[in-house]
Amino acid sequence: MNTFSRRKFLGALSSTVGVSGLAPLSAKAANANEEINLGFISCGGRAGQLMGQFSKVDGVNIAGLCDPDEKRLGLAKQRFPKAQGWKDLRSLLDSDSIDAVVVATCNHWHCLAAIWAMQAGKEVYVEKPLSHSQWEGKQTVAAARKYNRICQLGTQQRSDPMQAEIKHFLHEEQGLGNLLAARVNRYGIRPSIGKRDTPLPIENQVAYDLWLGPAEDRPIFRNSLHYDWHWDWNTGSGEMGNWGVHVLDDVRNNVFQDSVALPKRILGGGGRVALEDAGESPNVHFAYFDTGSIPVVIGLSNLPAEPNGKKSPKHPGPSSGYVVYCEGGRFEGQRGRAVAYDLQGKVVREFRGNGDVRHQQNFIDAIRARDRSLLNAEVAVGNDSTGWCNLANVAVRCGTSFSEEKANQTSLSQWNDLLGEMGQHLQAHDLSLQDQSIQMSPMLELNSKTELFEGPHAETANHYLKREYRSGFEVPEIIA
Repeated sequence: MNTFSRRKFLGALSSTVGVSGLAPLSAKAANANEEINLGFISCGGRAGQLMGQFSKVDGVNIAGLCDPDEKRLGLAKQRFPKAQGWKDLRSLLDSDSIDAVVVATCNHWHCLAAIWAMQAGKEVYVEKPLSHSQWEGKQTVAAARKYNRICQLGTQQRSDPMQAEIKHFLHEEQGLGNLLAARVNRYGIRPSIGKRDTPLPIENQVAYDLWLGPAEDRPIFRNSLHYDWHWDWNTGSGEMGNWGVHVLDDVRNNVFQDSVALPKRILGGGGRVALEDAGESPNVHFAYFDTGSIPVVIGLSNLPAEPNGKKSPKHPGPSSGYVVYCEGGRFEGQRGRAVAYDLQGKVVREFRGNGDVRHQQNFIDAIRARDRSLLNAEVAVGNDSTGWCNLANVAVRCGTSFSEEKANQTSLSQWNDLLGEMGQHLQAHDLSLQDQSIQMSPMLELNSKTELFEGPHAETANHYLKREYRSGFEVPEIIA
């Protein structure tokens, strides 16, 4: 941004006027032998993992580190002492020494940080989920097009060679015949995040205004600022946006081959139960997606099978993965492995793989080739996969009390099985689907062209497609 002062830059953002005079892609990409200087926006746990993976990619120099928490920034600087450090991401984006950025912030910062970076002429690797709400994801895709940037989502399974083998087996070979339905799982125990009587005091080393960014400034009553923001609607997307995006992305990739961007109808329910903590997002969540072709259901639980237990409740398929029900058997996929079974339960074929480092390499390769079509998880693909999670969250948030009438709006056997399992799971915690803490949406209808809800419940549901932004940190509307 050598032609723009930060004040002019921010003014351009607020008025949604594009930054002019940007090169088609980063200057470093012009020479495949040039080192690409990478800046990290956030130095937390996931960022640390990504630093290790990008360090294994030839020609990448971790040159910039940014975090509003001075302690985390300092620890990252010990690891990469030659890297320049900043508290404010805008200072990093002002630097001509940074070619590309990795956005590994809280979810509520993902889109704004990515858009600012692309407006500043940087290429972007952004962690999943892409967006905190569906509208801002669309703006991020538009920004990638308007400013002609490489933008990759951190759904690393997309770069696992196993995925191509799976698609060939299911669709080209038709190894299990026609695909009939899919079930997605995310079962993993998470403890209480606590519930304070007084607001959490923010430590002096945290530049809290920068940490909040687009989020509402409101008291925090959990015990920890970091990580547990996942379970607060103000900053996170719950387990559906945390792990759900990975497994739903696998289904979009392998079952639909990305032919279905978003579902046509969504039915969902769940609640935050048993823990009595400060969390807001569901720790029990279930949803049905009508795609117009192969129906999909997802079941999610962060509770043990029984109080104080150490194991998740029983369920078909992998705990973090998916099951495809086929005419000739079933296919079970998860991170790093997959197995195909015939109708008698005999193993037909097994698959193994790993997307780590390959995904980061894919991002760098696309930068060097100046070709976003090379990306395995280009931002538009990531926006669609994140959308399924956003819509499942909308369903539970606009729900009212559970009823059999609402639940029976689809007769899909996998849905009925899932509800039965959830009922038994809740019963083990002295709860039921009819408990007041369990919410259930009506069947929500989505217009595929406008990506807005239609019908009698549209006003309530559409309210959750775009958030209110704090002054100075508004996600701009981008006209590509």
